[in-house]
Amino acid sequence: MLSSFNHLTLAVADLAAAKQFYQTVLGFTLLAQWPKGAYFLAGDIWLALIHDGKRTPNPQPDYTHYAWSVTPADFESVKARILASGATVWQPDTSEGQSLYFLDPSGHKLEIHASDLAARLAYGLAQPWEGLEVLVSPEQLLMLRFPFV
Repeated sequence: MLSSFNHLTLAVADLAAAKQFYQTVLGFTLLAQWPKGAYFLAGDIWLALIHDGKRTPNPQPDYTHYAWSVTPADFESVKARILASGATVWQPDTSEGQSLYFLDPSGHKLEIHASDLAARLAYGLAQPWEGLEVLVSPEQLLMLRFPFV
């Protein structure tokens, strides 16, 4: 049985640029490195960056992206640091909660998001989008709350 998310591995075109971005701009903790890769810790998520000559800086055309949590109190300062780095914004924020959608140096679609699943579902209950079925009660939503909300 699956128990939790283990790690995320991203293929990167330029390992030095990727390491600098994830460590300096996003503030992840560099734990290990070698000529073709690096391991970071972001909260309790293990992130692996692996150099891959096939990776191009062009983002994929689909909506797949990786979202990282940020506290509402830290959102504006983290957003400013990301924008100051020259990161490209790939879509405007139209969702519940504050978000910034941006690209890393290898073209991976990333997001910082200052909200949680419970808030997203509560928003869906209040303003449902087409076809939405929320399968938990409002009371059960409270049990989904993340620590900073």
